[in-house]
Amino acid sequence: MKQYRQIKSQTDGAILMFRLGDFYEMFEEDAELASRELEITLTGRGTGENRFPMCGVPYHSVEPYISKLVSKGYKVAICEQMEDPSQAKGIVDRQITRIITPGTITDQSMLLEKTNNFLMAVSFGQDGIGLSYADASTGLFKSLDIKGNSARKTLFDEIERISPAECLLAPGVLENDPGLASLLSSRKIIATKYTLKDLSDPQLASEKLRRFFGVSSLEGFGFSGKEQGLCASSSIIEYLEQTQKTELGQITRLSLYSTDRFMSIDPPTRKNLELVETMKDRSYKGSLLSILDRTATPMGARKLRFWLLYPLKDEKEINLRLDAVEELSKEAVLRQRLLAALGGIRDIERLSSRTAGKSANARDLVALKESLLKLPDIKELLKNCTSPILKKTAEVNAIEEVAELIGSAINDDPPFQVKDGGLIKSGFSAELDEIRQASFSGKKWISDLEEKERQRTGIKSLKVGFTKVFGYYIEVTSSNLKYVPMDYIRKQTLVNCERFITPELKEKEALVLNAQERLVEMEYELFCGIREATARHIKELQAIADTISTTDALLSLAETAAGENYVRPVIVGAIHVDAAREPHLHIISGRHPVVENTIGHHLFVPNDTVMDENGSFIMLTGPNMAGKSTYMRQVALIVLLAHIGSFVPAKSASVPLTDRIFTRVGALDDLYMGQSTFMVEMLETANILNNATKDSLVILDEIGRGTATFDGMSIACAVAEHIHEKIGAKTFFATHYHELTSLADKHRGIKNMNISVKEDGDGIIFLHRIVDGPADKSYGIQVAKLAGLPSEVIFRAKEVYKTLEMVENDFGKL
Repeated sequence: MKQYRQIKSQTDGAILMFRLGDFYEMFEEDAELASRELEITLTGRGTGENRFPMCGVPYHSVEPYISKLVSKGYKVAICEQMEDPSQAKGIVDRQITRIITPGTITDQSMLLEKTNNFLMAVSFGQDGIGLSYADASTGLFKSLDIKGNSARKTLFDEIERISPAECLLAPGVLENDPGLASLLSSRKIIATKYTLKDLSDPQLASEKLRRFFGVSSLEGFGFSGKEQGLCASSSIIEYLEQTQKTELGQITRLSLYSTDRFMSIDPPTRKNLELVETMKDRSYKGSLLSILDRTATPMGARKLRFWLLYPLKDEKEINLRLDAVEELSKEAVLRQRLLAALGGIRDIERLSSRTAGKSANARDLVALKESLLKLPDIKELLKNCTSPILKKTAEVNAIEEVAELIGSAINDDPPFQVKDGGLIKSGFSAELDEIRQASFSGKKWISDLEEKERQRTGIKSLKVGFTKVFGYYIEVTSSNLKYVPMDYIRKQTLVNCERFITPELKEKEALVLNAQERLVEMEYELFCGIREATARHIKELQAIADTISTTDALLSLAETAAGENYVRPVIVGAIHVDAAREPHLHIISGRHPVVENTIGHHLFVPNDTVMDENGSFIMLTGPNMAGKSTYMRQVALIVLLAHIGSFVPAKSASVPLTDRIFTRVGALDDLYMGQSTFMVEMLETANILNNATKDSLVILDEIGRGTATFDGMSIACAVAEHIHEKIGAKTFFATHYHELTSLADKHRGIKNMNISVKEDGDGIIFLHRIVDGPADKSYGIQVAKLAGLPSEVIFRAKEVYKTLEMVENDFGKL
């Protein structure tokens, strides 16, 4: 317990799993906490006042327990026995071998295949904010420098977009920034207070990073050496070194990125468009990603998710992806064969990272080998492609020597544990084969001994057995003890039998056990050498992973395009002066990719969208449930899909380069922050008005509905005029304030459109068709009737409506 408490003092609050034989034990406060969280039995050790709580889990199945604790935000320190207990003098030497935190997980069983697990660090400096994030399981490592008046907003947007599992912050930051604290809490991001002197000194951080990467300058990574992001990056390396307690060979480079390269999508827009999860229950099913993701590998799924969250703004880059998707979409046989080949590729990204981090087992290396052996087939399939991206995959170095080494050395079906033997093939090492033969011969002699001694003694029930404590023995039942030969030496007496040894058996036992011990030891040494040789190719393996994941993501988009009848969009950059290539938005028979997949393609009603010099501000009216929101969202999704290099659900589409997409849809509140529905609406609207540009796409739904009618109508009118006159963004403005339709008469470029319906007696039929002109009325009472309001309520509503209809409201004069 003295040793335990001394080691516990090094954990910085982590739950200590203390190895004792075949169990990881937890004591005192850790035991009480773990027994409650893991729902395992709490026992105790000692007596009286010296008794303390204790609980434990088996060492060979510890991963689910660790995963459960880490998923709840706890940190877990693993303390291993560093020497063989049978050879230890006194207390067995024990040390912490790793500390597992939410942001540092590398074990495959604890990770989601299709999602990165990021550790983030944020550094606040005088000149700006530094942000860095890394995935220890893949080696991905990126840094961002944020400056300017909108630095805080950019930080919050990136935290939401990256969605790390854990965030490192200097002490005191959260206490002084309730907004940041609330954001991390609402997204279930674990905030870790981390004290490091170079968290605020770019020069010290730069020196540490140069030492880590073994370079004289960070200019090769795109840094000048003065970026605040270096402080955050240095903190991540320091934290990973302290928790992983091993080499971080998987982290081979640090990439500096800029948000200017990507389309800006703020958190409300990502939520409203349901890009990677649904609004209702944050489910993957029903999101845009669930429609697009037909990837064959976890790497490809993660790459596609990244593309969706970071749409491109560069016309050339977008068209490079579109070229690849188009080529694949036209070749059904190629797609089928490529999909089959990719199906044999395992997660090279994470396998190579575990190899470089010295945590890969023999099965990981076999999986890596099998993946590498698939590369020649993929290269052959893509060798005649014209797309530059696909040609890059066809030219990737397959590092055949690595596959050959692993294939010649590691058994095809090795055990999970790397220190139990059974890893290395016969023929790989002559010395190992010799030891293996000696062990086999000794075991065969012992296995033959039972029959030999039965014949010699006449004792038919005689058995030869083995225990770790007593070694090999000859067991004779009590009724046959009179037949025991004189050369038998009594070793142990049991209730119904006695156990014996012979000098020859003892000699063979020493030979077998020594050979077996040396065999296991040598196999482990050879395995470590093979793992290290493989790890020396980490950069080539990461290059393979990158090209394969890109190809897989493109193939997924091509499969979706072919299967869902999508078309290639024309990307129109603002630099074009040709009238035919003006940056207008033209979509013919556009469809909502998720809704049409949900209700059935034959039931979905496509609609056109034309935004040009005749009208880039659409005032959209019509009843609730008619499809206004679906229509506006589908336009936003088509624009976004075009910017990730995907085909789009339409007959044709011409999409201008768009810098941002904004949506203000629905009535939501934020009670946690003490904000009402109307306040949230105004905050999101303010964000749009302050950040939208003429190259943005804006979707506003029911502005001003959260307050009094005249207040709301006035705000809605002012917002609409400001966007149209001052900003010039392409805008959809859905409203039930029919008075606003008069704006089209006053302002050139604003045009009225509505969702058509058909009156059927006292009810209505939704046609889901977008037509020119304003709606004649809202049909709210009819919708209320469809919703099942009592008939007397509907009747009274009609009476009130007739009375109000007689009140004139000449709002158009405003």
